[in-house]
Amino acid sequence: MRTRRHRRTVRRSGRAAALALVAAFVASCTAGEAAPRGDHAATAPGRDGPQGQGAPAPPPEPVALAVDGQRGGEHVVASGGADAVYNYGPTLLVDGGTVRMWWCSQYGSAPPAGDDILYAEADSPSGPFAGPGGGSVPAVFSGNPGAFDAMHTCDPSVLRVGGTYYMYYTGAAGDHAHRNAIGVATSQDGMHWKRVTDGPIVTQAGDTIRDNTYGAGQPAAVFLDGWFYLMFTDTTGQAAGWNGAGQFVLRSRDPLFSAGVEALGPDGFTAVESTAAPRTRSVVDAFSADLMWVDALDAFAIAHQTGDGTRLTFWNRDFTAQPYHPVVIPTQWEEGPGLVRQPDGHAPISTKDVCGRVPFDVVHATVIGGADAPTDLRHYGIDVHGVDGCGSPGRALAVLDGVALPSPVRTMDLVVGGHVVRVDRRSVATTLARHVLDERVPALDAVPVAARLDAGTTAVSAKGRGTGFVLDGTVWPVSSAEALEANDSPVESIGAEQWDAYPKGPALG
Repeated sequence: MRTRRHRRTVRRSGRAAALALVAAFVASCTAGEAAPRGDHAATAPGRDGPQGQGAPAPPPEPVALAVDGQRGGEHVVASGGADAVYNYGPTLLVDGGTVRMWWCSQYGSAPPAGDDILYAEADSPSGPFAGPGGGSVPAVFSGNPGAFDAMHTCDPSVLRVGGTYYMYYTGAAGDHAHRNAIGVATSQDGMHWKRVTDGPIVTQAGDTIRDNTYGAGQPAAVFLDGWFYLMFTDTTGQAAGWNGAGQFVLRSRDPLFSAGVEALGPDGFTAVESTAAPRTRSVVDAFSADLMWVDALDAFAIAHQTGDGTRLTFWNRDFTAQPYHPVVIPTQWEEGPGLVRQPDGHAPISTKDVCGRVPFDVVHATVIGGADAPTDLRHYGIDVHGVDGCGSPGRALAVLDGVALPSPVRTMDLVVGGHVVRVDRRSVATTLARHVLDERVPALDAVPVAARLDAGTTAVSAKGRGTGFVLDGTVWPVSSAEALEANDSPVESIGAEQWDAYPKGPALG
């Protein structure tokens, strides 16, 4: 749902095939007005220190990152069906060997009238994206009559955590798209979605009333260290700019943000009573931004649009300092970058240099189309290189998650969930890994082996629970029948209670 211009809403007229476009005012600030002020260091928390104790040492100066590999922009990578008059606000996940994308559009065939969320997939961010099996692009989520999102569902941000997909989205009840709010839906396949709350999980704070009446929306979610981080726009936030630009951050261990919510303020993350607590600190002056955690840099990256393209602004883990200078992906842009991310919202690994290079790829709208709304989704990207992503054991475990590589004893090591699992058979490790290295990373030599997957290891299976290898009395879930077969593992059926009694390791594969 747009915050920067007039937008148009497609209405249906009886059973007529023709669609009439009806303008809906949202806001009227320009792209340049949403550009960063460059004053983040002055507003970061903890600069003055506790009263009477003197100022703490200033953080290290930001590091300049080396960039190469500029790519993309040659062609439109995705669009909706024939009556999809706009396409923007995408979210993208590298899920297995597939890049999955959800974005905002509108179909006359998907009631009610208003924004719909479409879905498509491709082999790479450069597309072409198509519906499942190469078919037409379906609308997978639409308005819910009578609810806060009765007319519009837009600006999706999708994560997959623990086998469940979570979609955070902007919802609005009426044409004028003000007093927007953020909802959440879940899915087991990314295609069929179910609302899991009766109303929105984030509403506008109402700290300040501005001409821009958009409200709260444009969410971007990341899962890190057991926390769900949610960054979003709130044009009524105290720390937003005069035009409503700004990005606020909440976090909770509950994906529904119904309990244990913390808000980012001048003094860091603090517990708040609700998600509508005052918005006292913005991390970047922008609309329609995206968020990603970059393990190799040990930093958050925020993608947001500026006059020279898509800027990547970096923050450390607790948003107290900016460890790197911003970098820019040169792009022709019009609305909302979607970063290509792993299912948990972390940066993908580089197939060229896993430890020393980070790919940053974005997809976003590039023009205002015939409906006076953004469209023509294109892909752009760059690489940051010269990174010491595996310089320490902790950093290596994070960067190499899901990677298999040679062990010191002529077997294979699989890194998963911060652990090293030693696997007897290379064929099994290859099946369970998302990437395989031919050389060992030295930092892993300091990490103890958490479990060993021997050939023929017994697996257990329980109805409604799943299947897992039993390694030293712990069940490590596995969904790959190919891995079970390659390991010659017999599968023993057990009851749900017996399954629940086992300690659990991270999922393999």
